[in-house]
Amino acid sequence: MEYRIDDKQLDAGIFIAFVNKVWPGKYDEGRTAEALSKTLIITAYDGETLVGCLRILTDGYFFGTITEMLVLPEYQKQGIGSRLLQLAKENTPTMLYFGAQPTVEKFYEKNGCPKGFQSYMIEKKRQ
Repeated sequence: MEYRIDDKQLDAGIFIAFVNKVWPGKYDEGRTAEALSKTLIITAYDGETLVGCLRILTDGYFFGTITEMLVLPEYQKQGIGSRLLQLAKENTPTMLYFGAQPTVEKFYEKNGCPKGFQSYMIEKKRQ
């Protein structure tokens, strides 16, 4: 497995194809490229295949959040998510805050992430 920190070479089209295997949807390539350019991206590749990705959005001083961490279903439970999280801890310029689906809370706790504040959201329809 090859891990890349701050993967500025990640193509929006490749990212969209990857995301659709985990979160199927209709994603705009231009807007995806813009979103990718605003985050620190840590990726995992099996050869040329993108199999895992963690993105950090941060102001570089006060705040940072993990926007998503995704691993292809067929690559889960192989330590890839744990390694992505470890690389995020080692490379973030700030403390990280993030939410977790109830089904994966134990994963984060196992990886040394203490449970923090309850999170809230303001929904906005994607345009």
